[in-house]
Amino acid sequence: MSTIIYPSPIFGPVHSRRLGISLGINLMPADGKICTFNCIYCECGLNEDHRPTLPRPSRELVAQKLEEKLQEMATEGQVPDVLTFAGNGEPTCHPHFAEIIDDTIRLRDHYCPKAKVSVLSNSTTIHRQEVHDALMRVDNNILKLDTVDPIYINKVDQPVVPYDVKDIIEGLKAFQGHVIIQTMFMGGQESGDRSQESVDNTGEAFVGPWLEAVKEIKPQQVMIYTIDRETPTKGLLKATHEQLDQIRDRVIAAGIPCSASY
Repeated sequence: MSTIIYPSPIFGPVHSRRLGISLGINLMPADGKICTFNCIYCECGLNEDHRPTLPRPSRELVAQKLEEKLQEMATEGQVPDVLTFAGNGEPTCHPHFAEIIDDTIRLRDHYCPKAKVSVLSNSTTIHRQEVHDALMRVDNNILKLDTVDPIYINKVDQPVVPYDVKDIIEGLKAFQGHVIIQTMFMGGQESGDRSQESVDNTGEAFVGPWLEAVKEIKPQQVMIYTIDRETPTKGLLKATHEQLDQIRDRVIAAGIPCSASY
């Protein structure tokens, strides 16, 4: 099984399907994964297969390494489109996440003022005031909502912390539009030790209620995407171009900008 464990605290730049030339900021250990979800489609693998032995990088180390990389890129004539918090797990779980956001904005303003600061989060910590406030300060507050079906969430996203999708939706609404909803659509069946179960969330039973929640949240944008790399759980399939296009067009018809990544 091929999985990706990202360097820490800085990796890339890489070309992102959704964000352009992205310099990654990984607040998780360099040798493993720490996440409040345990998604069966995660390119970093399942949590239990990648337990880290190293600590998370400190606030000071993140700022130091980010500044060094931005200086290096400037010398080479490179400018990132975006500074993206992503990597081996949930970035907002770092105990100094809010302060690291402030450091990053300061360094961005100095070295690459046109670059956007983006955070890819699974939304599990948005009830924390300091996390909410920090996410309000970034340019692209990209928060996950794969479905509104609790059974599907427990089967596919597999939260390892208490997770109530109704509370998550209320937390997303609290950003008052300063939020980008990110949703994974896929097909196929989960296979393994358990009996095979469908993980297809492209049908009306999933898309209809999800779209109603999106309308309630009133995000600035929606990003839908599908599997791009090998997954730790076998049997999962990419959503088709036609399926993603149909979902995208329904979001746009609701008056919300939407992009689809295949």
